[in-house]
Amino acid sequence: MVAKLSTTSKIVLLSGSLLFPALHLCSQETEAIVIRDVRHGVSAPLRSIKDTPTVVELEMDRGEAEEKVSKNEAQASHIPSYDPALQTGILASRLTQIRRIQGLGSSGRLVPDTNGAAGATQYMQWVNSEFAVYLKATGKLVLTGKGNKFWSGLTGPCENTTPNDGVILYDKLASRWVVSHYAGFGPYVQCVAVSTTTDATGSYNQYAFTLPTSYFTDYGKIGSWPDAYYLSINLLNQNDNFDSEGGLVCALNRANMLAGKSATAQCFTTTVQHMSLLPADLDGTTAPPAGSPNYLLDLGANALELWKFHVDWVTPSNSKLTGPTTIAVAKYSEACGGGVCIPQPPPGTLLDSLGDRLMHRLVYRNFGTHESIVATHSVNPPTNSSSAIRWYEIRSPGGTPTVYQQGTFSPDQQSRWMPSIAMDKNNDIAVGYSVSSNVSSNPVNPSIRYAGRLSTDALGTLETETNVVIGDGVQTVTDRWGDYSGMSVDPTDDCTFWYTNQYLPATGNSNWSTFIVSFKFPSCP
Repeated sequence: MVAKLSTTSKIVLLSGSLLFPALHLCSQETEAIVIRDVRHGVSAPLRSIKDTPTVVELEMDRGEAEEKVSKNEAQASHIPSYDPALQTGILASRLTQIRRIQGLGSSGRLVPDTNGAAGATQYMQWVNSEFAVYLKATGKLVLTGKGNKFWSGLTGPCENTTPNDGVILYDKLASRWVVSHYAGFGPYVQCVAVSTTTDATGSYNQYAFTLPTSYFTDYGKIGSWPDAYYLSINLLNQNDNFDSEGGLVCALNRANMLAGKSATAQCFTTTVQHMSLLPADLDGTTAPPAGSPNYLLDLGANALELWKFHVDWVTPSNSKLTGPTTIAVAKYSEACGGGVCIPQPPPGTLLDSLGDRLMHRLVYRNFGTHESIVATHSVNPPTNSSSAIRWYEIRSPGGTPTVYQQGTFSPDQQSRWMPSIAMDKNNDIAVGYSVSSNVSSNPVNPSIRYAGRLSTDALGTLETETNVVIGDGVQTVTDRWGDYSGMSVDPTDDCTFWYTNQYLPATGNSNWSTFIVSFKFPSCP
């Protein structure tokens, strides 16, 4: 029987190795739902594990696709007459490119969901169902494999099913890799692995958490914080055209997971008005002030909505998810009304903008003198383009959150979307993104670019963009184009940006490839 939880629900402790009845969550929880891992273990070194067959769960891709269809019904067709954050002037780029690496190619999945992170000596990339490890110094590929390899020997869906919505982070405070994805199709399982050393090809502490929901879990994102790994998930009603049913936000016991011990998670639900929350991911090695909650953001109406998640591992009744605090931003409309309208040269289809959500990652830094969060998403600009990059720097998230700067980057009629943002230790910012255009005078196949700004540049401005890869083809048949890309900062110098995204090496469908590039501002020591 399915239980409906109200806003007065008490703490529920769910534990053991048995799969408990799924809980039907539709209202916002005011007290934490506590769950234990249903399985945990330690893998052999990845470099010694052979790939094993998995059950490919095509329903996962279908669910995502139908979510997109429902968004298209609200697609906007108008061009806004004015964007108060639109950047007008532009400076020459002062970024220096360092490394160029050909990333993984199509594995037969519809989209790659490309992301990655830099570690001590390696860069690890994830493309939904596969991963690859490269040496930062040379770009040499040293290991690749199926994503379920991280959970080899754990048994259950984490080991036996093809991964979905995979995310890779590097925990800078612990110098460990963190990998997360979901598996199973009712009950729904979140799989998390934490490396035992700085070596991405070594062994991992493995965890499987059966999530407290009867809804389809989608678009999971994770962030690293001193007191927990924070996870956010969208909930979709698989019995009603995969309509949105709110979100699930969980704190995972980071200390126990680093130590390889059994771990608990504390979860809250949000209402349908609050989807696609992004948890803050700490960059740099300066921790937030003692006792700081993790910060989460989602999109509001011409606003960002800030949430605070305080977790208490000793007394879970003290754990709280509070918010949202509304942070007014420059007026905008979602790119394509949140749906499909990104143009390609013929014979390409229109592509999904994902303009209804903030894009991975939400990056936090403590500079000592101030705390900053940077975020980005796609908007509809007044420049005859279908999509532009809107980005923000929010300061004082723990006090009175303030928009320190914001900008809309749309220097021409080409469409820019699927951005990812980060900032280095000097408060310099870089954004990577996709670009495409069917303007007859300057058609552009879907390509990869980035742009950046020094902290001393005029507020709200990015410098001239740089081409990474110009696509050799367009996508046909489907409107899907990934779900996110990945910008990270090298933990060894805290200056070098690493970015990965997708492109098409030839016209076709589901024949994507990926690329990895690193670059920095020479003024960052």
